Amino acid sequence: MAGYETLLVEAVEPHVLKVTLNRPEAMNAMNTQMGIDLRAFLREFDHDRVPDIRCMIVTGSGDKSFGAGGDLKERQGMSVETWRHQHVIFEEAIEALWRFPMPVIAAVNGLALGGGCEMALACDFIIAAEHARFGQPEVKLGIMPGAGGTQRLPRRIGIGRGKELLFTGRIIKADEALAWGLVNHVVPAAQLMDKALELARLIAANGPIAVQQAKKSVDRGIELPLAEALDFEIQAYNICVPTEDRHEGVNAFNEKRPPAFKKR
Repeated sequence: MAGYETLLVEAVEPHVLKVTLNRPEAMNAMNTQMGIDLRAFLREFDHDRVPDIRCMIVTGSGDKSFGAGGDLKERQGMSVETWRHQHVIFEEAIEALWRFPMPVIAAVNGLALGGGCEMALACDFIIAAEHARFGQPEVKLGIMPGAGGTQRLPRRIGIGRGKELLFTGRIIKADEALAWGLVNHVVPAAQLMDKALELARLIAANGPIAVQQAKKSVDRGIELPLAEALDFEIQAYNICVPTEDRHEGVNAFNEKRPPAFKKR
C-alpha cells in the first residue's frame, strides 16, 4: 500500500485491511493532512486491483484515543475561509469512508469525540474497548457536528438520545454506548483487535459480492420509503444471481465443504 503521513495501512490477513489513524502525539486528532490522507486513500483504493480485500478495520494509534476530533491547535486563529476549506476536506473524507463498498469495522481504542465519533459512525458498526468514550461535544466550542454527526447518530441510537448527546455535548462511557446501541460489542482493551478480526473473518468468509450488495441495500434502502427500498433490495439481490460466487456457494453447501469464493 502507498505510504501516508498520518495513516498506517496494512493487510493484516488475506482478506482484511487495517487502517490506523496515526497521530498519537495529538490523540489522533484530525488535522488537514489526515483529512487529505484519508480522502486520498479511500478515493484511490483500487477495488479491482486489490480484489481479495473483503473487510476493513479502522482504529487509532496507541491506547488512549481513536480520534479526538478536529485538531484545535491547528485551527487556532484560522480564518473563516481556511476553516471552511479544511472542513470540506473532512466532509469528503468521512463521506468516502461511509461509501466504501466493503464492510468497515471501527475498533475504538479510546476517545471517539467530535469528528472521531463521526468517523466511527461512518463505519458499518463499532467495537469498543472498555475504556472507550464517545461524544459530540462540538456545541461546547460554539460549533456543531458537520461531518454526519447530526444525521448518523440519531439514526443509530434514536432521535431522543441523539439530541441529548448533540445538545449537551455529554461524553458517554462504552457500557452506556452499548446499552444505547451505539456500539455492537465492548471488550477489554487487550482483546479489541482480536474481536475486530474475529468479526472481519466471519464477514470475509462469505460471498464478497453478496456482502457488498447487502451493505449497499441497507445503506441506500434506509434513505427510501419502504416500497422503494424493497425494490432496491431486489435489484441488489439480482446482481448476485448470475455470479460464480452464487454457484460456488450452492455447490459447496451440497458437497458439504467450505466455499471458495472468488468475487466474480
